[in-house]
Amino acid sequence: MHCNNEDREAEAAAGRPGKLLLRSRRPELSQPCWQTVGRWERPRLVSAGWKHRKACGDYFQLEPSQEAAPALQAPPPEAGQGPSFAQMGLRPALLAGLEGLSIGRPTAVQRLAIPALRRGRSALCAAETGSGKTLEEAAVGPASPRGLVVLPSRELAAQVGAVAAALCRAAGLQVRGLRGGGAAGGLRRQLRAAPPGAAVLVGTPGALREALRRRFLALGRLRWMVLDEADALMDESFVEPLEEILAHAPLAAGFTDVGRFITLSTQSLHRLPPHVQQKFVRLKGQDKPPELLQLLKERLASGGAVLIFCNSASTVNWLGYILDDHKIKHLRLQGQMSAAARAGIFASFQKGDVPVLVCTDLASRGLDTSSVQLVVNYDFPDTLQDYLHRAGRVGRVGSKVPGAVVSFVTHRWDVDLVRKIETAARKRTGLPGMDSSINNPPPKGG
Repeated sequence: MHCNNEDREAEAAAGRPGKLLLRSRRPELSQPCWQTVGRWERPRLVSAGWKHRKACGDYFQLEPSQEAAPALQAPPPEAGQGPSFAQMGLRPALLAGLEGLSIGRPTAVQRLAIPALRRGRSALCAAETGSGKTLEEAAVGPASPRGLVVLPSRELAAQVGAVAAALCRAAGLQVRGLRGGGAAGGLRRQLRAAPPGAAVLVGTPGALREALRRRFLALGRLRWMVLDEADALMDESFVEPLEEILAHAPLAAGFTDVGRFITLSTQSLHRLPPHVQQKFVRLKGQDKPPELLQLLKERLASGGAVLIFCNSASTVNWLGYILDDHKIKHLRLQGQMSAAARAGIFASFQKGDVPVLVCTDLASRGLDTSSVQLVVNYDFPDTLQDYLHRAGRVGRVGSKVPGAVVSFVTHRWDVDLVRKIETAARKRTGLPGMDSSINNPPPKGG
């Protein structure tokens, strides 16, 4: 028998017990976990009236439906425990490196990707943020690799380089990072400091292109290449540097033939993190600062680091002045800062020197934020993809607690995105319009 929404709400009103999937300030709009919404049904949304200013003060909250991150969930029963790193054929030296990093068993994306890459396949690998993709970049090379890892930011290049170095050290493989943001002499010094025969080079597109142009670097012996955060690297600002790098690589023809790639993706790709509490609050712009201050007062008393996302560097700076006025210790991170300053700021935050980081989306991709317990979207993100990346800063593989996300919803265009998020949550589906980046990669040069 098929029940419509009114029937289900009647059951709920009758007091049927159960954990909530979505909690609303208006109880009649809460959704228990047992309630299902059909694919073609139009659920009643808390956010339906949020474009009206009278909705200010309303909120809803997505409750965690599981404890562990999807990446750490066991394989389905028919698959048994799934293969271990050793069973996937990794060399003993790499296994020792994994043990040194306290990495005991593969995540879902690693179980998919490592066997395929070890067979020499080229792959488009897509998984939810925080699922352990960085590890694959250091674990797939043959005995004497000549590998290149390209990343969109200096901070991410530094982090991936550190993980790769830790893994490769036990195998006797050398890793070198190449990051721009300074004079050409800095690039030369970085490459000269590399040990003879360094096996893996990790760098940003701009730095790699400059090094190639100045003949500080040659890629004639390149055996494999990784584009990390590939969707970001497909931005038009990176297209020309990437094409120039590929033109110097002997494997460029195979690398750019997308038809030869296999597509690997996890079941949680493009889905809201089911283990993270996510709250959406409709606010007037003038009410955002006091709401944030109250949130920080409560959170800092209980411990845990906090990431506050803004949509512009100017808002980061302005909000920083407000936090200064209220004697709240914090750091600021935005793209107008020098590369050296940014690196020092994020390193200080990761070490726990200061518990609050106010930042732009510069800190939303790839960076290790396993100590973060709260993400605040002071400005609601511009896209659903940006929302997932920001939300993925908590509840990561290696995090001690799942954490929470609180989003301030101010503008009418914010409400459009929130409605899509609420609908996906109620229907337990992926977010709409996000599959094209993996199924239909952008054409070369476009």
